[in-house]
Amino acid sequence: MINNKPSLSNPGKLVGLLILFGSFSLILIILNKINLFKFQSKQTLNVNNIAADVETQQRVQEFKTTILKSWQQEAQVKGFSDSIPSSFQGAIIEAAKLSPPQKIIALTFDDGPWPESTAEVLDILKKNQIKGTFFVVGQNVKNYPNLLKQEIAEGHVIGNHTWHHWYQFLNPQAAAYEIDHTSDLIFQTTGLKTNLFRPPGGVMHNGVVDYARNSKYAIILWSSDSVDYSRPPVPKLIGNVFREAKPGGIVLMHDGGGNRSKTVEALPEIIANFRNQGYRFVTIPELLQIQDKSQKLIVKQK
Repeated sequence: MINNKPSLSNPGKLVGLLILFGSFSLILIILNKINLFKFQSKQTLNVNNIAADVETQQRVQEFKTTILKSWQQEAQVKGFSDSIPSSFQGAIIEAAKLSPPQKIIALTFDDGPWPESTAEVLDILKKNQIKGTFFVVGQNVKNYPNLLKQEIAEGHVIGNHTWHHWYQFLNPQAAAYEIDHTSDLIFQTTGLKTNLFRPPGGVMHNGVVDYARNSKYAIILWSSDSVDYSRPPVPKLIGNVFREAKPGGIVLMHDGGGNRSKTVEALPEIIANFRNQGYRFVTIPELLQIQDKSQKLIVKQK
């Protein structure tokens, strides 16, 4: 009978099987190594991507911090938000007294920063290469600090408009909180101090103005009121501005505290009308500096 089963007693066959088995095992090991390498490479790539993302975010944040510091230093050098002649500390100003009169006007905006409208006002001023003065409410600065930073970054001036925008009588402690807490937050947010103050609603006898004057703030009122807080039609709003507009004047408008779409709509025409009349735009510190130089010149000429 013929035996068809393979025999392992043959050395040649045994060696061949061992080689075949060894080759197969080696191939499996190589494949496993390749897969492991791919897995490790993928994991390394993912880790590297995450690390790169984190590093990029850190660099962006560092860049933002550097730019903000640069803006703050530039603002301080140029006198934005904190430079007025000492003679105006504690003074009440409705307009600049200039001799001879000069066609300059200061645009001021109250009650911000405010979502949408503040950014829209800033865009209009930027397009027209105008610097304004913004009297900010402390609790709005807390809610929208980046808008305040943008105001400073674009060269505008910041003034104090209390923390809560209250009209009622405040005792000295409450008045101090309203003003000091707002100024502290402005400084913490921008690195700048302000010595400009505007009382909410122009109310002069509820305690806050007394505290502000004793703290050597310049009390900034206005000579031309847009009455935009009542949301009049745009032509009426514009008419309100120009009814009392005069050289050395201060225009009151609002970028916050409610719907300011009418103000945003009217602002480009207000700017164009002033320019057509030969006016140029200044900030409150610039306005006061011009008055100070004018007064000193008059004294020298006497």
